Amino acid sequence: MRKQIYLGLSLILFGISTFAQAPVLYLTNGDHLFRLKKQISTGNTEATVLYKSILSKADQFLTMKPVSVMEKSFTPKSGNKHDYMSQAPYFWYDSTKVNGLPYKRKDGERNPEIEKITDRKNIGKLEAAIRSLSVAYYLSGNEKYASKSLSLLKTWFIDADTRMNPNLDYAQGVPGVNDGRGIGIIETLALAGIADGVQLLLPSKNIPAESIISIKKWYSDYLIWMQTSKNGIDEHNSKNNHGTFYDMQILDFALFTGQTEFAKNYIKTTLKRMEIQLEVDGKQPLELERTQAMHYSAFNLDAWFKVANIAEKINVDLWNYKSADGKGIKAALDWLIPYTLGEKKWAYQQITPFDKKEMYSLMLQAYSHYKTDNYKTISMQLKPSNTDPFIEALYGI
Repeated sequence: MRKQIYLGLSLILFGISTFAQAPVLYLTNGDHLFRLKKQISTGNTEATVLYKSILSKADQFLTMKPVSVMEKSFTPKSGNKHDYMSQAPYFWYDSTKVNGLPYKRKDGERNPEIEKITDRKNIGKLEAAIRSLSVAYYLSGNEKYASKSLSLLKTWFIDADTRMNPNLDYAQGVPGVNDGRGIGIIETLALAGIADGVQLLLPSKNIPAESIISIKKWYSDYLIWMQTSKNGIDEHNSKNNHGTFYDMQILDFALFTGQTEFAKNYIKTTLKRMEIQLEVDGKQPLELERTQAMHYSAFNLDAWFKVANIAEKINVDLWNYKSADGKGIKAALDWLIPYTLGEKKWAYQQITPFDKKEMYSLMLQAYSHYKTDNYKTISMQLKPSNTDPFIEALYGI
C-alpha cells in the first residue's frame, strides 16, 4: 500500500513539473509544444488561432466510441479475436486460379478488400484520437481530454474483454499464401504516436498510475514479441523502409518503457542500415525500385527523421551523422527536394500522383534542426491550404 501511495505521489509531482517544462516526447522535440503553450499564455495571435483549431478538433473526439480489435467480423487462425489481424494491401484475387488463390501481387495498388478487416483502421483511429486529445490536454490542462484518452487507451490496451494481444502474428496475411507476415509490423507505427500521447497525459490527476504501468507493460511485452517472433525477426532483416520503421518502433518502445541502455546499444544496428539504404548523393535505391518510388523515398526519409528525433534522447546526433563512406539523411533530403518542387523530372515510377504534403513536416523538421533558410522557404512553398494543426503544433517553425 505504501509503495502504491509513493508511486502515486511521485507521478503527481512529476506531472506538476512536466507542465512547467518541455514534455519528453520521442517522435518530436517537446520544445515545440512547450513554446506554443507559452505563446498561448501571452496572447500571441497566431498561437491562439492554432490553439482554438486544436481544441476544436479534439472536441470532436470527446464523443468517439472506443475502438477495439474485437470489432472485426473475422477471426484469426488462432481462434482469438484479441489477436490483431489484417490483409496484405498490394495482393489481389487472381482470376486465373481456382477460387482466386493464391492472391497475386500488384505493387502500389491497394486492394479495397483490406478494409473488411477493421483492426488496421481502428488502430489508426486510436492514434488520431490520442494525438488530438493529448495535445489539447497539454495545452489547456482541461481534464476532460485526459479522461477521454484514458477510456480509449483502456479499451485497446488494458480491459480484458477488449484489449489487443501484444503480437502481430496475423498482420498483412496473403490469402492462399500465409496468415501473417513480418511486413505487417509496419501497421503498428501508430503505437509510437500513441506513446507520445501517453507522455503528454502523465500530469493528469484523472489517469491512475496503475493504468500507465499497464500500458507500458503492454508495450514491453510487444517489444519482446518484436525481437523474438518469426515475424519480428523477418522484419528486422528487411533492408528497405520496413527495416527502418522496425528500428524506429524498437527504439521508441524501448525508451517509452524505460529501457534506455537497450536503446543505446540498438542504435548501432540502425546506423548500419544507413550504409545499405542510402547512396552518397542521397538516392535510396531500394525505394526507387517501387512503383510508388517518390512516395516510398519520402516515406523512408520520414522513418529516418523519426529515428533521428528518438536518437536525440540518447544523445546520438543522427541529423548530422555520416557513415564511413559519407552517407547521411541530410543528403537524402536534399536529393529529393528538387523532384518534389518540380525542378527536376522524376525518372522513376510513380503510378499515382505524389502528394507533396508528405514532405511538409519533413521540411519543418529540417529547418528546425539545420536552421537553413532555404528549408524554411521550401516548407512555406509546400504548406497545404488545409494544414493539419497538429503538424504545426508538433513540428512548427
